[in-house]
Amino acid sequence: MPTSSPPGRRARVLSPGTSRPSSEAREELRRRLLELIEGNRVMIFSKSYCPHSARVKELFSSLGVDYNILELDQVDDGANVQEMLSEITNQKTVPNIFVNKVHMGGCDRTFQAHQSGLLQKILQEESAYEYDLIVIGGGSGGLSCAKEAAILGRKVMVLDFVVPSPRGTSWGLGGTCVNVGCIPKKLMHQAALLGQALRDSRKFGWEYSQQVKHNWETMTEAIQNHIGSLNWGYRLSLRERGVTYVNSYGEFVEHHTVKATNRKGQETYYTSANFVIATGERPRYLGIPGDKEFCITSDDLFSLPYCPGKTLVVGASYVALECAGFLAGLGLDVTVMVRSILLRGFDQEVAEKVGSYMQQHGVKFLRKFVPVMVQQLEKGSPGKLKVTAKSTEGPETIEGVYNTVLLAIGRDSCTRNIGLEKIGVRINEKNGKIPVNDVEQTNVPYVYAVGDVLEGKPELTPVAIQAGKLLARRLHGASSEKVYHTLFWPLEWTVAGRDNNTCYAKIICNKLDQDRVIGFHVLGPNAGEITQGFAAAMKCGLTKQLLDETIGIHPTCGEVFTTLEITKSSGLAVTQQGC
Repeated sequence: MPTSSPPGRRARVLSPGTSRPSSEAREELRRRLLELIEGNRVMIFSKSYCPHSARVKELFSSLGVDYNILELDQVDDGANVQEMLSEITNQKTVPNIFVNKVHMGGCDRTFQAHQSGLLQKILQEESAYEYDLIVIGGGSGGLSCAKEAAILGRKVMVLDFVVPSPRGTSWGLGGTCVNVGCIPKKLMHQAALLGQALRDSRKFGWEYSQQVKHNWETMTEAIQNHIGSLNWGYRLSLRERGVTYVNSYGEFVEHHTVKATNRKGQETYYTSANFVIATGERPRYLGIPGDKEFCITSDDLFSLPYCPGKTLVVGASYVALECAGFLAGLGLDVTVMVRSILLRGFDQEVAEKVGSYMQQHGVKFLRKFVPVMVQQLEKGSPGKLKVTAKSTEGPETIEGVYNTVLLAIGRDSCTRNIGLEKIGVRINEKNGKIPVNDVEQTNVPYVYAVGDVLEGKPELTPVAIQAGKLLARRLHGASSEKVYHTLFWPLEWTVAGRDNNTCYAKIICNKLDQDRVIGFHVLGPNAGEITQGFAAAMKCGLTKQLLDETIGIHPTCGEVFTTLEITKSSGLAVTQQGC
């Protein structure tokens, strides 16, 4: 193995430049830094007087490893280089170390990796990986990260496999939001609103004599057809960007290696330089007799092939109350069983007003009770179930008979059965969440995580989408595209089959003024409301970067401006293929 004594090989990035580079110069600086990172087995960004940098250099010299150095205090553009490194890695200090394109971090993390043997492993692996990035999980965050990395020229794979629920429910590519979350929930909510609108319409002069009733099967079929089109759109989007999609269960077996098992039990092994864990969460069960045998969760509700009938919703989260609300709006007998308070973590004054409103509209509440047993009285679709519940404040027990019991008591991270312990990735043993640093990096340098598996981060689809995209840019460099447009399809129009891809969004940016937004166009529902809010932002100096960093409110029409990717000059299709 070739060796080098400190200070090692010197690198140059730019000729002496100005104090603050233009946007074009910044892109060129980023490109050259990424060339140094990708073109050198070990790349150290340091300062000649830094004792921590000296320790790292001595470490690699003692290992007999050749390394390349850029001393930031000895180049005219050192401050700009350090600023750009901070953007790429979110690390503001030196030394800033990369080994075989893996960001090791600073001095302490590099020595920790050396002590655990991970540094030697990464050094030995060279670049003999099949992929630059493998994403485990095909939900919002994982897909966003995979597509962005592919746009930036990387070889990317997505492993996605849905383990069926205890009731046997599974679904396609796209994750919780698309299949069993935001999208079907809002569409069922829309169905309930239409019923309310029918009742209201008489006061606005609409006259009809026939009795109006709701057909659950018609609704679910229409919603599942729409979701199926989204699943296909995601697969097509990955294919168009050259991302390899494998419908298999991913599990780490050793460093940089995963085993992928398909539904037939066939196993294939893949290697990658970097990994992103985006496995999300699944609903929690009570752990009482009869819960998995007879109860359903949100995993099952939105594709339930029959009307649930009289329903007991167990839980007081927003998932529980949303489901209870639209089920009641569809005319069903709904009871919510609450252990303690409504909407824990939310403003309690507002939470109680929500509960009061729901009660006025027919939802019944059982306060301070928890189920202890669920028994089947009659089979059928939906059948009959007896629920025994115990008071949380005393010895009292109650019984009730329902057609369906829906559990909405929380969710657990899908991190315990993917082999993280085999490569040393730490998780919170209590909840399965993964601790990460400010750049979504785990304690193992080449493994990152996005979405609901992260500890202490919001469990929201738009957050995961943005995090996935930004992570890909940090790992693999940023795009220099500036002006964007897209067609979009309002969610409320999908099931009704109204005007696919006729709504349009476009922004015009001034390249010479930090991509400041100087033109804003939207053609679609509530265009005035959307434009009013963005108009104030434009008066305050809105830029494309600020739009990209804004978390969208999902699912809405206005959020399309936070996810614009395609430039008009590129000529790429702008038809909407997802939520």
